[in-house]
Amino acid sequence: MHTDAIVIEQPERLSLTRLDLDPPADADVVVEIEWSGISTGTERLLWTGRMPPFPGMGYPLVPGYESVGCIVSAGPESGRTVGERVFVPGAKCYGEVRGLFGGAASRIVVPGARVLPVPADLDERAVLLALAATARHALAGNDSMLPDLVVGHGVLGRLVARLIVAMGGAAPVVWETNPARADGAMGYAVVDPASDERRDYRCICDVSGDAAILDSLMARLAKGGEIVLAGFYEGSLSFDFVSAFLREARLRVAAEWRPEDLGAVIALIEEGRLSLDGLITHRAGVDRAEEAYRTAFGDPTCLKMILDWRARA
Repeated sequence: MHTDAIVIEQPERLSLTRLDLDPPADADVVVEIEWSGISTGTERLLWTGRMPPFPGMGYPLVPGYESVGCIVSAGPESGRTVGERVFVPGAKCYGEVRGLFGGAASRIVVPGARVLPVPADLDERAVLLALAATARHALAGNDSMLPDLVVGHGVLGRLVARLIVAMGGAAPVVWETNPARADGAMGYAVVDPASDERRDYRCICDVSGDAAILDSLMARLAKGGEIVLAGFYEGSLSFDFVSAFLREARLRVAAEWRPEDLGAVIALIEEGRLSLDGLITHRAGVDRAEEAYRTAFGDPTCLKMILDWRARA
């Protein structure tokens, strides 16, 4: 089998390339992809060549971990059935071309245990499930409190804020310095940090990816407060010890989401407590992939760019 895939050949150069697919095993499914999302965190670092050392890193590579499609073939040990619409968090099925994370392709071979059935009425919005699960994982740490401040009102920050409310928390304050991203709040306030005088936040969730932000956040914590790092940070992070000492600050790093986070998010959506509306702002056919990647990383009005693969089916 073959597939058409986005291949980042080297930093800031990609192509839509026909690749050979690994033959499916008995536990695998073959998925025809309908939509895939472009991540402005990890994929931006892959695109620019600034990705920190990461397992599987190297060029050429197939990016993408936010794909949705329909199963067209299911092995007898896959646990899945033909016709299911599923979320695909990436794949490694391209022979010598690396799959990091391997979801941006028209057809994918992946273990059935890796995919998750999604509600049919989500359609293209199902590409947001990985980000929603990432947000939920940041909020569901051991003995964690729900944040009362979220830093950043991009798509991940919006999902964190929406989930706080959906999980029964008080509406958080959300910081955003870019006026183009200040609108779109759903049940919470968005403010410029320069206009916020609070110094008693119990829990701050940072999704900015700004490696130099810790000192300014420490200054806003209540004693015994916690900072959750939920972004993906390019450089080393540091902070002033005395400021953290005086506040007895706690620091928690949120890793990648787990299957239970995805299940919890889908349950909240089905219960009507979490909405994914208004988060996909840009769409492009895969024949315009390079333009789409540049828009996703360079246009501040672009919250989420998705690629439409249906013409390649």
